[in-house]
Amino acid sequence: MIEYTHNLKYLRDTRKSLRNNLTLEEIILWNILKNNNLGYKFRRQHSVGNYIVDFYCAHKKLVVELDGSQHLDNQEYDNKRSCYFDSLKIKVIRFWNNEIKNNINGVVMKIEEELKK
Repeated sequence: MIEYTHNLKYLRDTRKSLRNNLTLEEIILWNILKNNNLGYKFRRQHSVGNYIVDFYCAHKKLVVELDGSQHLDNQEYDNKRSCYFDSLKIKVIRFWNNEIKNNINGVVMKIEEELKK
């Protein structure tokens, strides 16, 4: 069994900074995910192992990531992260920032589908 730790102490300042500097797309999605609005608790800027994820639902072991253009250059890193989460049986779903702006209802429907699994 793989051991991992949530919210490692050495990442605390980074998590706090990320929470205090959310992108517009993260703010939009957080307003939908917070307060159990979809029936499950989500955390924002939560760390699993050495990685910080945008949103995490512990009950469903679901990570929701928002990707901007910088992720086009970081695909190898993103794949490594995804493999790590797969090894922990944590499902990762990704959305492009423009999906949040242009199709928030579709994004929410996809997240709700994953929560039903």
